[in-house]
Amino acid sequence: MLEAAELERKANWIRNEIVEMTVGLAGAHLAPSFSCTELLVALYHGGVLRFNPEDEQWKGRDRFVLSKGQACLALYPALADLGFFPVGELRSFCKLGSRLGAHAESNVPGVEAFTGSLGHGLSIAAGMALCAKMDGDDYITVALLGDGECQEGSVWEAVMFAAHQRLDNLVAIIDRNTLQAIDFTEEALALEPLEAKFEAFGWEVRTADGHSFDSIQAALADIRDRSSGKPLAVLARTTKGKGVSFMESKPIWHYRTPNREELEQARKELAR
Repeated sequence: MLEAAELERKANWIRNEIVEMTVGLAGAHLAPSFSCTELLVALYHGGVLRFNPEDEQWKGRDRFVLSKGQACLALYPALADLGFFPVGELRSFCKLGSRLGAHAESNVPGVEAFTGSLGHGLSIAAGMALCAKMDGDDYITVALLGDGECQEGSVWEAVMFAAHQRLDNLVAIIDRNTLQAIDFTEEALALEPLEAKFEAFGWEVRTADGHSFDSIQAALADIRDRSSGKPLAVLARTTKGKGVSFMESKPIWHYRTPNREELEQARKELAR
């Protein structure tokens, strides 16, 4: 488990890798990956998840499902940094012959499920959590969802199912950056009051600043010891495009990649 300052350095390194991985590509999901960078670093480097890079199928590992599979740009560097695969492989992202595709793919070491067809990740995670209950295993399952995908009916089916099955070994983290592919969520299809909705469906709900390691770790500190009978939803307030000023909270940056001038500016802003 790393200290907060080192976690911040890891997050900044990942953002730099995200930028460099996408140089020369016609499009990539930089901004959605920037909003969840601290969440992934907290999970993997902050002592929350249990895993073993030398045995990726270790039975006792915690399960993590990146439901917003387009944010694999942030997940791949985190996994590579921990030794699941070589860091040098990151620059092959979305290139011919690479196993690092534009959405999270389960052929990549450390990735549990092929995701990115949005609205399915929480159902997968709920199944994993139910399996642990049925088998008497003590691993926890964490799913990271985008807020835009929370407009999908399949998400709410999984929310009902998890509450009915009393899956208190399941955690859903919602990357609440208030933006989806081409608009703000509240303009496209309003989600608020999102906290009250999860509570009404029988979940325990907590909120966190998704860019503060102290706040994230406080929200997740006891997830291995809960016995409420309720699954946990953590609404993480984030900024889409966090870390690069001209990308922050701008819908156009959902899939754009920087031109030459923008690339240099992004590099300067992340050079710290």
